[in-house]
Amino acid sequence: MKIVSRDRWFEVHPRHDGVSLIHEPYIRPFYRCNLWHVRGRERDLLIDTGSGLVSLREQLPWLTEKPLLAVASHTHFDHIAGHHEFPERLVHPAEADILAAPTGANTLAAACVGNAMFEAHPDCPLCYAQYRVKAAPATRLIEEGDVLDLGDRALQVLHTPGHSPGGISLWEAKTQTLFSGDILYDGPLVENAYHSNLQDYAQSLRRLRDLPVRSVHGGHFPSFSGARMGELIEQWFKDHPALA
Repeated sequence: MKIVSRDRWFEVHPRHDGVSLIHEPYIRPFYRCNLWHVRGRERDLLIDTGSGLVSLREQLPWLTEKPLLAVASHTHFDHIAGHHEFPERLVHPAEADILAAPTGANTLAAACVGNAMFEAHPDCPLCYAQYRVKAAPATRLIEEGDVLDLGDRALQVLHTPGHSPGGISLWEAKTQTLFSGDILYDGPLVENAYHSNLQDYAQSLRRLRDLPVRSVHGGHFPSFSGARMGELIEQWFKDHPALA
């Protein structure tokens, strides 16, 4: 397995509207979480924190130039393993227990972390061989309808269970931007995790379908348009006719 320097482990891709994508390019696409950094006037937002193999705060120190809210779209390992590095940690109540006491089973790490997940390993032998998700108890619980105020922009919390019971999306009405976590992205969706629920999945997709979305930034794979979102949701219901 190829070894890469820790200072090459993350890539940052600025987008429009003060949003940047951070990801770990040496993790294969299916497992590679999108970390979304949203800049505000008074504070910033980081949606998900990745695999935790390499320190985000050490490699990207500019993340904490302002107060930062680290939000968990849900608590699978690839989305929360860096949360312990940040003092303000937000999660839906339905998955607060996992963030506080993560295990290989309840975060899916035991089922997923292995050589098949990586194109390369970082140059810290123990970070992979002794991999575990560290506890990061929530400092704030967020529920349906809550608003995350960054000073000059506001994102509304949408409870979108289905992939997991505490899954959330964030909706910025001003820019018509949806941060959808793992309930919807343009790639193979995971509907069969131990706490997934197809009825909840269908209900969440119905409510997303009704939003006037311009851009979608998902938990994996490339971003896409609102029109593409409609196509993906329509195809999902075609594939699940009993839930249509």
